[in-house]
Amino acid sequence: MRRLTTLFPSEFLEEHAEELGVVERDRKLQIPAFVWSFVFGFAAGERRTLAGFRRSYNSTADEPISPGGFYQRLTPSLVEYLRDLVERGLDEVAVPDAVDADIDRFKDVMIADGTVLRLHEFLADEYEARHEEQAGAKLHLLHNATEQTIERLDVTDEKTHDSTLFRTGSWLENRLVLFDLAYFKYRRFVLIDENGGSFVSRLKQNANPVITAELREWRGRAIPLEGKQLRDVLDDLDRRYIDVEVEVEFKRGPYEGTRSLDTKRFRVVGVRDEDADDYHLYITNLSREEFFPADLAQIYRCRWEVELLFRELKTQYELDEFDTSNEHVVKILLYAALLSLLVSRDLLDLVTEQAAEEIVFPPERWAATFRSHAQLILHELGEYLGYSPPPLLERLIEDAQKIHQQRPILQETLATATQPRCEH
Repeated sequence: MRRLTTLFPSEFLEEHAEELGVVERDRKLQIPAFVWSFVFGFAAGERRTLAGFRRSYNSTADEPISPGGFYQRLTPSLVEYLRDLVERGLDEVAVPDAVDADIDRFKDVMIADGTVLRLHEFLADEYEARHEEQAGAKLHLLHNATEQTIERLDVTDEKTHDSTLFRTGSWLENRLVLFDLAYFKYRRFVLIDENGGSFVSRLKQNANPVITAELREWRGRAIPLEGKQLRDVLDDLDRRYIDVEVEVEFKRGPYEGTRSLDTKRFRVVGVRDEDADDYHLYITNLSREEFFPADLAQIYRCRWEVELLFRELKTQYELDEFDTSNEHVVKILLYAALLSLLVSRDLLDLVTEQAAEEIVFPPERWAATFRSHAQLILHELGEYLGYSPPPLLERLIEDAQKIHQQRPILQETLATATQPRCEH
């Protein structure tokens, strides 16, 4: 329990909540219990619901909170507060696993990616989707695979393009960035190169640059490629690897109202996929002297780390199941899921430290284990923090009773409707 309270000390949780106006000075709401109920507030096999979070709080804190008292706390201030906690946790916790590729020459390996979250259709105005009569948000992450941290996260509507949130600059120096096709843009690659950074990206299907040189010599009657466009010769090649220099055309940034055209030479590598009888094509500014084609393919597989992270968030933490039409609640549940992930990984580090060296903990299996024990952990954490919740019977009565006296229970309504009427 000390590990968790070091990650989020109670004093910090209370002081920051006051700063942002999440709680009043009378402290009727016990903010540490409130935060931890969001982190651990789900049981094995149960969907995340606001009522479930409230029950978790009532089973932990000294005094229960009413449904109205709980729901009125779900404000934009709480959104900002939970986001701050996520950012604090990101600085402390490793997410996800380390990269195995031998790329120590770089200061950091960065992975940019995003995933779509389907929302209630009533939120279509706030979170515009690509298709009509739908609502969708997008979670954008910039993952530092070297330090095993998430350096940046953003939440936008689905229509916001991933690439608009990636900023080039001097921070790229001596860093390697791995992109999927959503970030493909020649000008972006040029700016990374000019800032002293490196990149590897899949080559877009409609990209057809001119080959200016071959970077590998072939024996025999090899097909000459120089001067030809890349896509025009692929079907004629049967090599295991393609390794060429290409020239691309791009637009510079606006200057005095105009944007000039420019060219830049990069390297394109192809690795043959025998099953598909095709090539996986990558564009990069990494040199052949340091990285052979097979090395680039191996490096690009590091992107799978983020795909696994998104899959864990969606399968174990139900990140894409938002049954609410409240914009603020969507963000609260999103940050609650991220906090759950961060705390889960922090406990995984602790478990790994205590276990024998030969024991392996697959991330998704660990996530399922953590989730199934979440209520137990919350109970022990509450005891560690000194909380004395009401007796179990009192909590059962509180949670199970009808909330609104004027609202009939469904079974009562049906029973009344089906009773035979007496003739007068």
